[in-house]
Amino acid sequence: MSTSRARGNLVEGAVTLVTGLALRLFADDVRVPVVTLTSVGVVMMCVGGALVTSGLWQVARSRT
Repeated sequence: MSTSRARGNLVEGAVTLVTGLALRLFADDVRVPVVTLTSVGVVMMCVGGALVTSGLWQVARSRT
């Protein structure tokens, strides 16, 4: 597994996690017809955490 792919997962996961956190914290008063943005923020934080974990796993596997 290449380190560039692992680095990409880390960066993408961190950006997704921070964006989800921002939605969770600051979009409580925004109303959209179908979903609440705070719920979208929680889902994005979970996906971002999974991407960061995957990236860390790939880095650890490439070093051994």
